[in-house]
Amino acid sequence: MGAMKKWMMLSVLATLVTGAAGCDQSKAELDSTKTQLTAMTAERDGLKAQLDAANQKAASLQTQVTDLTAKLAAAAAPPPPAPVAEEKPAGKEKKKKAAKEEPAAAAPAPAAPPPGAAGPATETKKGRGHF
Repeated sequence: MGAMKKWMMLSVLATLVTGAAGCDQSKAELDSTKTQLTAMTAERDGLKAQLDAANQKAASLQTQVTDLTAKLAAAAAPPPPAPVAEEKPAGKEKKKKAAKEEPAAAAPAPAAPPPGAAGPATETKKGRGHF
């Protein structure tokens, strides 16, 4: 039995030495992974900040596009006609003269009907009872 105890002790000691050596390898790998994780987290945070800044700039530019489109539409619309300034005549003669000119200017002469068009207004009537 003494030999068996020695063998047990030797196997336990060998397992501990092998396990300790294995822990050193996995500890180095764990430290490397933690370093990579920290670097990736910092890169992700930087990219998120860039994305937020880009989104804010895009929203600002969209607002500018909307404002400029509205201004362009307002500029493209025809301006309202300028109000006609009426002159006040000083004397009675000008009033009568202006009154005579306005109806002629307001109602242009009707266009002559095309030849061959017959209508009640184009026929001349003759005879008794027609004035």
